[in-house]
Amino acid sequence: MNVIFIFGDQLSRDLPSLKTADKQSDVIMMCEVNSEAVAVKHHKKKIVFLFSAMRHFADELARDGYTVHYVTLNEAENTQSFEGELARMVKHYSPETLTLTEPSEHRVRELVKALTDTLDCAVNILPDDRFLCSPDAFREWAKGRKQFRMEYFYRGLRRKYNVLMEGDKPVGGAWNYDKENRSPAKEGLQIPKPLMKTPDAITKDVMGVVQDRFSDHFGDIEPFHYAVTRAGALDVLDDFIETRLINFGTYQDAMLSGQPWMFHSHISLYLNCGLLGPLECIRKAEIAYHSGAAPLNCVEGFIRQILGWREYVKGIYDLMMPDYRAENYLGAKRALPEFYWSGQTQMNCMKQCITETRQNAYAHHIQRLMVLGNFALIAGLHPDEVNEWYHLVYADAYEWVELPNVSGMVLFADGGVLASKPYAASGAYINRMSNYCGSCSYKVTVKNGPKACPFNYLYWNFMIENQEKLSANPRLAMPYRTLAKMSDTKRAAVTSDAARFFNKIESGEIV
Repeated sequence: MNVIFIFGDQLSRDLPSLKTADKQSDVIMMCEVNSEAVAVKHHKKKIVFLFSAMRHFADELARDGYTVHYVTLNEAENTQSFEGELARMVKHYSPETLTLTEPSEHRVRELVKALTDTLDCAVNILPDDRFLCSPDAFREWAKGRKQFRMEYFYRGLRRKYNVLMEGDKPVGGAWNYDKENRSPAKEGLQIPKPLMKTPDAITKDVMGVVQDRFSDHFGDIEPFHYAVTRAGALDVLDDFIETRLINFGTYQDAMLSGQPWMFHSHISLYLNCGLLGPLECIRKAEIAYHSGAAPLNCVEGFIRQILGWREYVKGIYDLMMPDYRAENYLGAKRALPEFYWSGQTQMNCMKQCITETRQNAYAHHIQRLMVLGNFALIAGLHPDEVNEWYHLVYADAYEWVELPNVSGMVLFADGGVLASKPYAASGAYINRMSNYCGSCSYKVTVKNGPKACPFNYLYWNFMIENQEKLSANPRLAMPYRTLAKMSDTKRAAVTSDAARFFNKIESGEIV
């Protein structure tokens, strides 16, 4: 007999290791372990989601005739680590082979590879084929390229999978419709509520365990409304396609106070743990376009997030690890401010996004990039601390997706491997794409002084501090021409305001 081990982000019937299982003789093993819950102190809602989804998945396998050995967190014999539990199961069952699908995160991969020398059985590690571009295929695409640009990678996958294509040409004549997808929210815009699931007995039990064991972790447990089964995840996907895809692209960058969900799909947590597959999501969106249910700009924008960006960051991660984790091209060194945890700040945009993150273990991509990430970039926060925060607070965060997005896209810590420029912006961008600034203690139109929006002077201070490394970037030519014309008095005001702001943070004042 064999033991097939399934990790918590591998909740898919299409998992390569699960396909090898013989219902008559093999044992499926899953376990909840403390070491993974606290490797970083994950958001309480994220732990509830994963443990509940794992328990539901195990129950479904058992109902379908598989023999499942599931170890709960509070089981007395639980060693609270993958290594310990695997060793315990091998000793208990004496299998011929332990079969696993390769983990997505580098740290866990190294742990699994080490098991081959310690366990008293053969260890069979199968490649994970649930992504649409394998690590080898990405490596081949990247070979010989001076720059990796997602747009060209994405076009190749569009052709390979025949997505929104007419022969060898893109439907509509353009590869992307990004210019049509930058509209701020209109006054009186009606935003459908997302589909919310009611916790069942299994989820309620997990909520109690998490509150008891991880009460000091960031985030709120209740209200809990995420799906925890494949059927539920499909319901969420279908609801998005039917009610919000029609406006998704147009308003995908828009932000409104009290509207954390907007027209987004909220399916990344299901994709990243295996309850949904990327191609099925893409095909459903494609059908919506061809049936006239959603416009091309919205459908293409949604598909690009999955087929383009998601696959691209996974490729970058597999290609660049483990050295990628240590990248700090700009030499950023400031500590993460306390308000990233408390939300206690006079900057309303930051307060809104942090509060919603604490409540939901979710924020959409522009909140993550152009508010929370933009501040981290222009304030010069250390990549280690920023990466830990993003990994910890979001339900869809695993190192493979979080690290390239943060170090590459948010912080430009990789020096341009992933993105062609730093995504730095002043308060004007946030004001254009949101209604946050109207309720802020600071004035977005004021550039300097105590009442000025901190994003305004921090932006120029960032450009000054990093001029040696960034001024040659062609995509920053315009701001550096503006900086060259800036008077000495103005530059002094910028650096003085920034120093005052950082001193307040370091002294514990609310900024």
